[in-house]
Amino acid sequence: MVVIVDMKKCIGSGMCTSIAADVFKLDENGKLVLIKHEITSEEIEAIRDAVFCCPVEAISLAEAK
Repeated sequence: MVVIVDMKKCIGSGMCTSIAADVFKLDENGKLVLIKHEITSEEIEAIRDAVFCCPVEAISLAEAK
């Protein structure tokens, strides 16, 4: 699975960083930084929670090609 972030939608709320800190972080300007593009099976549940909690639906998961 891969994580997709639509940076045009992202408002930097930080919900994802608190839920999946190993995958997301905010930079010094409050912009989202995706730390990992390919995720492990152990991280999927936290990322699904981050997808669900994102207030602007900027995060999604897709099958790796």
